[in-house]
Amino acid sequence: MFEIKDVEYKDVLRVKNIDVASGEIVCIVGESGGGKSTLLRLLNKSLSPTKGTIHYNGKSLAEIDSVAHRREVVYLNQKPHMFPGSLRDNLLIGLRFQQREDADDKTLYDLMKRVRLNKSLDMDVKHLSGGERQRLALARVLLLDAAVYLLDEPSSSLDDVSEDLMIETIVEFTKKENKTLVMVTHSKDQAHKHGDKVYEIQNGRQKEVS
Repeated sequence: MFEIKDVEYKDVLRVKNIDVASGEIVCIVGESGGGKSTLLRLLNKSLSPTKGTIHYNGKSLAEIDSVAHRREVVYLNQKPHMFPGSLRDNLLIGLRFQQREDADDKTLYDLMKRVRLNKSLDMDVKHLSGGERQRLALARVLLLDAAVYLLDEPSSSLDDVSEDLMIETIVEFTKKENKTLVMVTHSKDQAHKHGDKVYEIQNGRQKEVS
């Protein structure tokens, strides 16, 4: 699905070789500020490499329409944006950006249950905690039914128990729906527990693959 060869981005990131196959769970680990988020943005076409090549399904990423690609390859950053309004508004806004039909309330409640967010759809997002906002943002991207999910520390605002549950929820969804997941995580234990492949990036340099 993704083939990354000799990719560099300015002086921030240098990656020798990373492969992501369809249906795989690939985890990226390393210290904060090491270039992991930059890698996800490159895969999402939010950034373009200054050197090297990235292929997606056999085609150079440079030749793929950016808007179409981001509909298929969805990126969730570490501090997701919340829009003014209700939980329902925030869940549906991704679909509306893509000019797709709204999901019904049952679908939305089922999705919130999946990410363990027990709130009313009519509740204003300003009343959510940081961890709850992270759960809501995750539900929002899962609703898009993308082929690939790029998740940047999706459980960073949660306590250890909640983090374990959230990662297990993401992994379960990925496997059940036959999706591809590339996930940045600070936890090597979580990465090796769930990842089909684990890549380590330190100080902007790829260290190892397992």
